[in-house]
Amino acid sequence: MPLRDETAVVLDFLPKGHATGRPEPLVQLLGNKYFTLLEAVAREGIVVKHGDKVYIGDGERKEIDHIKRRINMNDLTTFARSELPFIIEKIVKDEEARFVDFYNKSQPISTRVHQLELLPGIGKKHMFDILGERKKAPFKSFEDIKSRIRLLSDPANLIAKRIVKEMENENERFRLFVLGMPHRF
Repeated sequence: MPLRDETAVVLDFLPKGHATGRPEPLVQLLGNKYFTLLEAVAREGIVVKHGDKVYIGDGERKEIDHIKRRINMNDLTTFARSELPFIIEKIVKDEEARFVDFYNKSQPISTRVHQLELLPGIGKKHMFDILGERKKAPFKSFEDIKSRIRLLSDPANLIAKRIVKEMENENERFRLFVLGMPHRF
């Protein structure tokens, strides 16, 4: 079974589509699980708003008629691109348990690099602090991480920044959160 998102967040809605091309109601979406960027066609007469969560799985879809294509950051509208970091951070905070689990279960990638070190601002010292604390007891929340690792002020934001980096760079060597291109829908 292919890896794909079942739900997505609306980044932008273009009721008449792009200036060039067929006039059809287009929706730019961000998948909730794999952070896939998609362009879809909305059902006739449906209006969606920025931030709405929509179903894009195989079952019956209420708002989305069909997925048109997978897109990259360069294909996003200016509005969608500007809102993307905020939407990603909201997803990370809404799915806190999933991302706290990353801090609890991350592993070495090689003898020199650990998954934690791929987060912006995490070097060897922070990595060893996190590993030491999680040995004592698993982290329960972002607040728990912040209180136990004093110099780590915003663990959710570090994950959100890493996700944006993986989305911006299609040639990123190590992917922790974003499904790589290409992928058919």
